[in-house]
Amino acid sequence: MTAMGPTDTWTTGEQDTVIAALERAVTAHPERVLLDFSGELYTYGEVDRLSNCMAHAFAELGVTRGKTVVTMLDNNIDAVIIWLAINKLCAVSVPINTALRGEFLRHQIGDAGTALVICEAAYLERIAQVAHGLPEVTLILQRTGVVTASCTLPVETLEQHRGSDSTALKITPEPSDLACLIYTSGTTGPSKGCMLSYNFMCNLARLQLRAGPATANDVTITPLPLFHLNALSVGIISNIMVGARVAIVPRFSVSNFWPEVQRSGATIASILGSMGTLLAQAGDSEAMQACIGQIHTVRGNPFTEETKATWRTRFGARQVGGNGYGLTEACVITSLPGGDYAAPGSSGKRIPDFDVRIVDEQDRELPPNTAGEIIVRPLRPNIMFEGYWRRPEDTLKVMRNMWLHTGDIGKFDDDGFFYFVDRKKDYLRRRGENISSFEMETAFASHPDISEVAVHAVPSDKGEDDVKVTAILKPGATLTAAQLFHWSADAVPYYALPRYIEFRTTLPKNPQGRVLKYQLRDEGKTSTTWDLDDTDIKVAKR
Repeated sequence: MTAMGPTDTWTTGEQDTVIAALERAVTAHPERVLLDFSGELYTYGEVDRLSNCMAHAFAELGVTRGKTVVTMLDNNIDAVIIWLAINKLCAVSVPINTALRGEFLRHQIGDAGTALVICEAAYLERIAQVAHGLPEVTLILQRTGVVTASCTLPVETLEQHRGSDSTALKITPEPSDLACLIYTSGTTGPSKGCMLSYNFMCNLARLQLRAGPATANDVTITPLPLFHLNALSVGIISNIMVGARVAIVPRFSVSNFWPEVQRSGATIASILGSMGTLLAQAGDSEAMQACIGQIHTVRGNPFTEETKATWRTRFGARQVGGNGYGLTEACVITSLPGGDYAAPGSSGKRIPDFDVRIVDEQDRELPPNTAGEIIVRPLRPNIMFEGYWRRPEDTLKVMRNMWLHTGDIGKFDDDGFFYFVDRKKDYLRRRGENISSFEMETAFASHPDISEVAVHAVPSDKGEDDVKVTAILKPGATLTAAQLFHWSADAVPYYALPRYIEFRTTLPKNPQGRVLKYQLRDEGKTSTTWDLDDTDIKVAKR
């Protein structure tokens, strides 16, 4: 591999934890507002005291350094307080997607090896249904209400364990300590937990501030779920670092976005690219017109050039899109400082934190303008994932030759701008969620009328993927595509529900018997494909 020049050097760089950042902020401005939940305001000092109380209470439940705690929570103040309390105990936070159910849900809770699960009342029944497969769980805390769901595992209310001791904890995490597990999609197996350090999360926040600078006078609004790394690092940690405020709304809504911007005084929006497209295409409203020019920075990927232009000309935003590329294992590895020119269609340039190369199948570096696999290694400690939880073999597999092999295809041009080309891995991405085809196929294969199934992506006109299920029915089966879709509503998360379903007599395969998913993807919507968009079926988020 060729030398990169002066950036190809190892340095310690800045090392931090969210707990240390919060302590500095509380010392400097304890009465300043940190969190805004639909008008319910919490100061830095209040957040610190509430999380101290809960940390002491969790310690009495046996939560100690290195122990995992799984949370299945909506966007609310408790989700933040619980996360910080776990951090203050140097334990490992495992926030999981609230749409999980069935085997998807059992796998992640079981794989995390947790003794304690904290969930919303609405999700307790789902956990109860898979309780027989969770031998390590000894207690579930239900966040609100009276426990009514029947469960074979002990269940208590969170209210019983909020604590009253607000004194600071005697222990503090180190930047290199394991802070959380974020589950990412498996492509040839179940989902894997990415082990992320405290400094990893802080470094992501620092990089976002580099790409979209903010000050203590800014207010960031985000509808992103607090079980996502984006909301935790970009939404909360970055604002703690600059002493700013973050307005967290329960969920994304086109109709409610601008009223919340107006109410909160938001100046920065942290959203997904698909959300930006929907907002750009929506009609005018009184609140939107009142907020023209109020949002100066819109964070999120991917944004098309057309969507960027709309946000600038229609809404008055000065900086739109992150112009960056990254993945949970290494986030982010290409970016640009705020205000720098970005070549159209590019995702920034290499940043000083990482050594990024484009290689062929033999790990030979490729010249500019040639697409190949993206590989990366850190040039600072504690800024890349620590491996996959309980999966050393999978970790070694992606760390071939001591470089993280992303499984994605990209290229650099002659000026050093990076362009994402395609995904080498067999996974899908829809509505900001990575979807494991392995887990999807396991779910659909359990249907009594299906003998074989392949789940794959079909490119969407909204910039991400649509999900297609291509299946072979058992002899004599009369299952219709609509019936299979309705069945899947109870088998897979709502964001993974297929748009397309097609029944075939055979699936294309290679000599080793593996389904040629690239061929199915290229064929897309065929003349015999059922399309959800052609029906009047309404999909509700659950």
